[in-house]
Amino acid sequence: MRNYERINTLKPKGIENKKAYLIGGGIASLAAAEYLIRDGHMEGKNITILEQDDIIGGALDGSGNAEDGYVARGGREMEEHYECMWDLFGEVPSLENPKRTVLDEFRELNIDDPNYSNCRAVAKRGEKLDFSSLGLAENHVKQLTKLFLVTEDSLGTITVEQFFDDSFLETDMWLYWRTMFAFETWHSVVEMKRYMHRFIHHIPGMSRMKGLVFTKYNQYDSMVLPLKKWLESQGVIFDLNTQVVDLDIDITTDKKTVTGIHLTRNGEKQEVIKTTENDLVFFTNGSMTENSTYGSMDKAPILDKSEGGCWSLWKKIAEKDTSFGNPEVFCGDIDKSKWESYTITSKGPKMRKLIEKFAERKIAPHKTVTGGIITIKDSSWLLSVTVNRQPQFIDQPDDVIVLWAYALFPDKKGDFIKKKMSDCTGRELLQELLYHLGIDEKDMHEYIDTSIVIPVMMPYITSQFMPRVKEDRPQVVPEGSTNLAFLGQFTEIEGDCVFTVEYSVRSAMIAVYTLLGLDKNPPEIYPSQYDIRVIADAVKTLNSGRPLPAEPIIKKLLNNTTLEGLI
Repeated sequence: MRNYERINTLKPKGIENKKAYLIGGGIASLAAAEYLIRDGHMEGKNITILEQDDIIGGALDGSGNAEDGYVARGGREMEEHYECMWDLFGEVPSLENPKRTVLDEFRELNIDDPNYSNCRAVAKRGEKLDFSSLGLAENHVKQLTKLFLVTEDSLGTITVEQFFDDSFLETDMWLYWRTMFAFETWHSVVEMKRYMHRFIHHIPGMSRMKGLVFTKYNQYDSMVLPLKKWLESQGVIFDLNTQVVDLDIDITTDKKTVTGIHLTRNGEKQEVIKTTENDLVFFTNGSMTENSTYGSMDKAPILDKSEGGCWSLWKKIAEKDTSFGNPEVFCGDIDKSKWESYTITSKGPKMRKLIEKFAERKIAPHKTVTGGIITIKDSSWLLSVTVNRQPQFIDQPDDVIVLWAYALFPDKKGDFIKKKMSDCTGRELLQELLYHLGIDEKDMHEYIDTSIVIPVMMPYITSQFMPRVKEDRPQVVPEGSTNLAFLGQFTEIEGDCVFTVEYSVRSAMIAVYTLLGLDKNPPEIYPSQYDIRVIADAVKTLNSGRPLPAEPIIKKLLNNTTLEGLI
């Protein structure tokens, strides 16, 4: 945020008479609640978060214990230029030291322990692969340049595999890209383009995961919990086990106003909260983790294809007006939006020593371990595994480590376990991983007997990447809306990237500032794509050391100038 925008907003007229209802308890709603209080001057007691589950946090989860096993469905990769997210957590007190903020402790941790990977990919049962370059040929660089320059509107619903030739999909860059961001070949190339623009400054460090920052613990304990505690201290109401099933919306030629919120509490009789133009309604439309199902050591998770509450609500709302988006585009093909992850809780020295071998680091308290995912290149499932800073959970014993693994092809048969990943128990998932890390079958029991594996199947986890056009996602505040805003990964925010915490927080800022008419703007998206130095570094990396086009001429022209070191 530019310093010129760091203002104390004026109290909106009549704010004490307004009430806000936030549908969904994910990070977008939590952020919106903070901005309603901080910049909107709304009292916390007038803010209610309506969540269908018995816990908040959405996709930023983390739970369990050492005896039964810890579990996290996923984890977000972050960087220092998440301008909205850091603005949010720059005001949230740390749980460990309330005199400091979550941002303070986060930044200090990552400066003291910068992230980088010593092993990005393996094959042939544990052989570490060279990751010194992205493995691109000249024609691949041309294709990437074309994608960078072409307009989104001209791409429409083109997929990655339709845009690139087959040889690009065999490069190391695509391997790193798809496993780092969970991209499939059938996903939207527009979303890939947005990632290129948004994170071009990370291309030089892409193969080593340089520039990423991670939390001290899992993201529920490190991010959601302190924010929840602060909101509770302000009087915000958390209405859990409450499902919103419909909204009454009065739609005229130039206005759209929510007049009623239909809900059920604990699955019992439906109630209606009457609202007026003076109230505010925020809806996190769509969900990446809706209908998640859990397995165990001896049971595979099922694939729940039933229509979840969040998607059902968005569909009902979308039928009322075309400006409310097209949810079917995102949730209509589960086989293309699902994948499976599993969390491994392992006790004792065996797993610890195995991970230290690949990480080339000793596992020490609150220090980087693998530095990101290690991808098994020749895995039929395209399996990846990571060990973040330990302990990952506040109550985690010293002799326990927690690993997280996921794969992009759950319907393919394994290389050791000759079953679809989706049909595998936790025990079998661990066996497949151990096989690829070089452990012989006769020795696997030493790891299995001291581990607990909890697999999770997520039907919609990459639904935000499905091919779409701009109108398929509603604007954060649709044209003519007097009191309704959309939040989260399925809203349209020009230039920013879905599947990030930053996107959710940015949607919250836009929603609050717009509905309350505040004279304040969200921070600018970090403009690295317009920095010629960043572009030059990225192009050099993509070219893997080959001379750039016209490089000798450019160097000659820049000789003895202030721009001499640019190329």
